[in-house]
Amino acid sequence: MANDTIIDNDTGQRAIDPAALDGVRTARVLGFFLDYLIVGLLSIPPALILAVFSIITFGLAVPLFAFLLPTVALIYLALTLGGPQQSTIGMRMMGVKLVRLDGRKVDPLLACLHGILFWAIGTVAFFLPLLITFFSSKKRLLHDILLGTYVARI
Repeated sequence: MANDTIIDNDTGQRAIDPAALDGVRTARVLGFFLDYLIVGLLSIPPALILAVFSIITFGLAVPLFAFLLPTVALIYLALTLGGPQQSTIGMRMMGVKLVRLDGRKVDPLLACLHGILFWAIGTVAFFLPLLITFFSSKKRLLHDILLGTYVARI
């Protein structure tokens, strides 16, 4: 596992090891697409159950489909990104993980909030979050900056 942070001897402040950021932007995008596929596959069994339930209730349960994908995605984020490895399956496959600037572990609540902000900001301004990484020395997206996190190499 790569050393995520180094201590600046002059100031005593935590600083990010530049080697931990090599190739993070590309790995993060590819990891996102893998996670998107995984969440889609994980949504199939609950969708089938909900479809049967919708038939039994003569269509009354159909509106619940609107909550299916977000619910599966949040549970996925809470268990993976908020878990001990601090990364989703797609992130692990790409060799990156989420790290907090203060050095503490990412908890399930922060992992869910990270995902919600990613989708909320990305929906409002599609390219804005990615564009910010080109100007951020730590290759952080807007929701990373707001939550005090960054993505580093494992």
